[in-house]
Amino acid sequence: MIDIPPLRILALAKQIPVFEDMRLGQDGRLIRDGAVQHMNDYCRRAVSKGKELAELSGGTLGVMTFGPPAAETVCREALAFGAGYGIHICDEDFAGSDTLATARALAKAIELTGPFDLILCGLNSLDADTGQVPPQVAQLLDLPFAAGVKRLEIKDATPGVKLRLELEHDDERCVVELALPALLSCAERLCDPCKIKDPDIWAQMDGSLIQRLCTSDLGEGPWGQAGSPTFVGDTKSVEVSRERIQLSFSDEAIRFAAKRCLERGAFDSSEAMANSAQAGQPRQPPPKTVPPPNFNPDSPGVAVLVEPDRLRLTRELLGAAAQLAQQTSGYVVALGTQLPSPQELASFGAAGGVEFTSTQTFVPEEDLANAIAGWLTERPQIWAVLAPGTAWGRHVAARLAALAKAGLVGDAIDLTVRQPDPTKPPLLIADKPAFGGQMVAEIGCTSPLQMTTVRSGVLPLLEPCRSSPASLSEVACPAVSRVNILSKTRDDDSSELANADLVLGIGQGVTPESYPLLEELSQKLGAALCATRKVTDYGWMPRARQVGITGHTISPSLFVSVGSSGKFNHTVGVRTAGTIIAVNSDPQAPVFEVSDVGLVGDWEEVLPPLVEALVEVSAGAAAGSRAAAGN
Repeated sequence: MIDIPPLRILALAKQIPVFEDMRLGQDGRLIRDGAVQHMNDYCRRAVSKGKELAELSGGTLGVMTFGPPAAETVCREALAFGAGYGIHICDEDFAGSDTLATARALAKAIELTGPFDLILCGLNSLDADTGQVPPQVAQLLDLPFAAGVKRLEIKDATPGVKLRLELEHDDERCVVELALPALLSCAERLCDPCKIKDPDIWAQMDGSLIQRLCTSDLGEGPWGQAGSPTFVGDTKSVEVSRERIQLSFSDEAIRFAAKRCLERGAFDSSEAMANSAQAGQPRQPPPKTVPPPNFNPDSPGVAVLVEPDRLRLTRELLGAAAQLAQQTSGYVVALGTQLPSPQELASFGAAGGVEFTSTQTFVPEEDLANAIAGWLTERPQIWAVLAPGTAWGRHVAARLAALAKAGLVGDAIDLTVRQPDPTKPPLLIADKPAFGGQMVAEIGCTSPLQMTTVRSGVLPLLEPCRSSPASLSEVACPAVSRVNILSKTRDDDSSELANADLVLGIGQGVTPESYPLLEELSQKLGAALCATRKVTDYGWMPRARQVGITGHTISPSLFVSVGSSGKFNHTVGVRTAGTIIAVNSDPQAPVFEVSDVGLVGDWEEVLPPLVEALVEVSAGAAAGSRAAAGN
């Protein structure tokens, strides 16, 4: 058994409203007054794992939270769970803090109250879902960072503690090693969560164990909105109403459901489905062609971070960047460690590419962020950076934003350019969804460098253009990270689900023995498969297929729920789907309340004829579209 020295552990925990109660005010800020508040679900894992490691090593666990006075309950719940003390960063001057301003406050407070051997936090927060704060805190504290820890093993303790970690990244699993001190974010399946739900128990905790820090303690700012390089513009609610028609299984009910899907436009962009095409076809209108690249080193530049082996997402980002560049008479440059060929880059919209080379098989995100930051300092004409909204993209972009003191918008679903002042750089406006798609806010940056991560599948896949090959250069990527990446394995392709127009959602009411039939029907329908959390917990489907509050959020034209009870934590991930059909044998299942058409019956009896009917009506719709186009 390894003899572990006492570890000084700090868990970062955020208070958020209960998900169902989340809403934005007219100023774009979260309305907390009157909403039921609790500890963020991912942060509960950080507190729980912190307690376990503190007890194992004979060390200490502190819990730090950042928020208004009511956020003290997070510290109190952690104390009730077994934490030794709490730290509450609270001051009205912190109001309006974006992720970078929040990370600065946390980093300063950690410096004041540390040192710590290990800092644990949640993978992301369910209210904003950016995953930006943890890597930004790590960058500001000059700490190694690993995101999405699913397994943690203490490998050695001589001369210092060394960890071996298994990380859960979208559709990828990584195994890494690092030495303490370090900062880690915790995945959902790392451990059982900290949960002491009774407020009466919180109230009994000793308040003297909670240290309070305000702006005067942290020192000169600016803090809050004044220290935030992003701003919130217009916000709007995304209201989705469902028809809630519930029918018992019959041939007539099947015909009605298929006809209703046709009337609601579920097949408007699904001609490929009529030909039994594979799932994952884009929902957008026929793609436009990428604007041809035009390189002028003195014109405004848009950079795109290229994640290895994500060709479709790379094409989406480069195409969007090319459209931005066309509006600003600028150019696009691709940045990464494994770029497509110069000819492909040009056809996707990039005038140039910079490949950051390394002797390492897998280049750590910290190394790449540092190398790109150094490259950007000599190119002030680069005004915007687009990054993939993946675990990799969030990590690289967050560290880069901290290094460049740049605003970073997370998980944009649309991009526009505004130029209110011709004498100043363009303004990049990103539409960002929040609270499971219940709200969409326009977010912009006040910093010279404007950054955003973009979700896969939300931007059109443009047709490649014809162009001369892009110019390609190489830059050495010095090894500065203390994270040793041992392996990476990809067990699925999350982009298929993100881009799917038609999706079958599978609940635990369908046993794995029936999956061959499901796969046959999904192929016939031309639909991608997704699952509830329980299904992925059991290992019946990959984690990359999980949809819901701690999984993916998708917006297919048609979503067919099979064998799922319809709990909020799952259905919130598909609330913006065009049409929802639910199949369940229980007429009281909650899923019928969030569906347009509900069919009550055994799924093995209902689904085969339903698929036949859907294919038939979609084929008719496709034939009608072709006839109309011919006229």
